[in-house]
Amino acid sequence: MPPLYALATDKELSDFLKSVEKRAFKRTVYAVRSDDAALDIVQDAMIRLAEKYADRPAAELPLVFQRILSNATMDWFRREKVRGAVMQNLSDFDHSQEDGEFDLLEVLHSLEDTLGTESAFDAVSRAQILQMIETEVVGLPGRQREAFLLRYWEEFDVAETAAVMGCSEGSVKTHCSRAVHALAKALKAKGITP
Repeated sequence: MPPLYALATDKELSDFLKSVEKRAFKRTVYAVRSDDAALDIVQDAMIRLAEKYADRPAAELPLVFQRILSNATMDWFRREKVRGAVMQNLSDFDHSQEDGEFDLLEVLHSLEDTLGTESAFDAVSRAQILQMIETEVVGLPGRQREAFLLRYWEEFDVAETAAVMGCSEGSVKTHCSRAVHALAKALKAKGITP
């Protein structure tokens, strides 16, 4: 009996890795805050996928790769801790939520909609706002940052994000909600409103 899904070909695996390498690198830089470490982690994750999971159907590659990347990132943190690196205590982050109408995703979408039709001033302003957003994303606690990046950067749905993070869908929703509220609060404090 033939498999339900065709296994990934070498070309499909290669094309997949090419398609995710830049986003995976950026996501990992957000997590570890080091370009060199992020490059090592992403390369290691790509090698693991190619060596151990190339026999999977092509449709499974995105979730398997994200899981490998998450695990490789956690392994890096464990190694750093063992080496005596100082780890940020993410549990001290203020999780309070404001009852405002600010919607971070609305700001992001409005910025995206203006691409190609904006003046030079607007282009510079947009770049500055995106840089502020990136800076705030880096400051999020690890699980919130991971959930936020998987949902809004990788555009995974809640179930896929939960599978990658190894947690429940409810936890994903909580992490995303807290991340969005924390980002909205920080950006609102800097005068960025929708």
